[in-house]
Amino acid sequence: MAEQKHGDYRLTIEIAIAIVLAIVTALAIPWIAGLGAEEGANLAERAEFYIVPLQMGGEIFLRVLKMLVVPLVIASVMTGIFGMGDVRKLGIPGGATVLYYISTTFLAVVVGLVVVNIMRPGVGAINEEERTALEQKSDPVKSKIYAKLGEDVGASDKEIASAFGDEEFADDQQPSMGTIFENLVLMLFTDNLIKAAVNMDLLPLIVFSIAFAGLLTTMGTRVDTIISFTKQMNEALMKFVLLVMRFAPIGIFCLVAGRFGEANASGTFLSELQKTGSYTMTVLLGLGIHAFVTIPAILYFFTKRNPYRFMIQMSQALLTAFSTASSSATLPVTMESAQDEAGISRKSVDFVLPLGATINMDGTALYEAVAAIFIAQVIGADMSLAEQMIVAVTATLAAIGAAGIPEAGLVTMVIVLTSVGLPTEYMSLILAVDWFLDRFRTTVNVFGDACGAAVVERAFNGNEQLIAESSS
Repeated sequence: MAEQKHGDYRLTIEIAIAIVLAIVTALAIPWIAGLGAEEGANLAERAEFYIVPLQMGGEIFLRVLKMLVVPLVIASVMTGIFGMGDVRKLGIPGGATVLYYISTTFLAVVVGLVVVNIMRPGVGAINEEERTALEQKSDPVKSKIYAKLGEDVGASDKEIASAFGDEEFADDQQPSMGTIFENLVLMLFTDNLIKAAVNMDLLPLIVFSIAFAGLLTTMGTRVDTIISFTKQMNEALMKFVLLVMRFAPIGIFCLVAGRFGEANASGTFLSELQKTGSYTMTVLLGLGIHAFVTIPAILYFFTKRNPYRFMIQMSQALLTAFSTASSSATLPVTMESAQDEAGISRKSVDFVLPLGATINMDGTALYEAVAAIFIAQVIGADMSLAEQMIVAVTATLAAIGAAGIPEAGLVTMVIVLTSVGLPTEYMSLILAVDWFLDRFRTTVNVFGDACGAAVVERAFNGNEQLIAESSS
């Protein structure tokens, strides 16, 4: 066991070194591209020669991780239900899981609102001329965002809009709170499991897995073969995760170097980061408070664990989350780290983490709340407490429905902005740095998932004791 632990920490160190080397490489790409170049040569095109292979390597690693997500979610959730032995045991842990995730997401929004109201990054962020130029843009930012995300997941912009509750996108109307809630509930169910699996719609797959596994626990020895197969599949998939993670430093190097290199080669990222520096610092401060104060306090209160030691134990998953910017793609690594490094029980890991990767989006919710108030400050709108509460509730609901894929928060932000009548055109102010901040908020999301598994583990243990006492 000691050797395994040593090997795991070595891999974590290798991933950390890979990220640092990737950033250095990204910064050096324009300089490398300029070596031997003739005067007036297109350096961006020359830089692309180095960036494309990196992006391809990173994309392969990301696709391999995503390839594991759907079968792993189904197998792990079903295995978690089987481990309870009786479907009645789901009640308290299931309720505790949902309560934890909703509560921490709402707390994240509150932290974001407090920080942005104190920092006020939007005041004086742009001048009158820039504001006029933004308002006169003919190409709506909303359309660009839906089109971009649709490109990533292979769907039309209308389907993307519908999936995130913006049914009125075609008419450019504001979705009501009722529409958002209705779509959130409908996201739990599907009329085609195969389609849900293809689109990586994890919520209906989780609902089906819970219901089907619960049914199997009531059928006795007649379904022993199915149960045994599912458990063995889960074990095999976790072994596959360990195999993939051997190549993680290379894949993560390519992912980070490719994305940072592309931004650096364009020559706009650093200037945009400087322009939105106050906003960026506000988001990072809010995420930092939630990650290093709020969630650790909850973890310590319920489990008496050292939250910062727990953070180190989960560091492999957190570094992967930062690199991939996808909580869904990171899920296999999160499950492996939570069980093998943090020592969380298999029952809690198998049930809580797949659900968390789907509905627990603390960082995303905080980011959306900060962005909404930032835009309000930019246009000089003085938002009342009631309007900010609407932002809080909408950001919580929208974040729960956000996909665990890169930059999905941009789409749900449209819902938050329209809920209080803020113009979506101003989102262009933060688009240039969104991919950068996305990595931090995804890392916070994954840490919140892991803490949720540790907290809810106590509910699993307490529930088992309660049922044992009632049986005797």
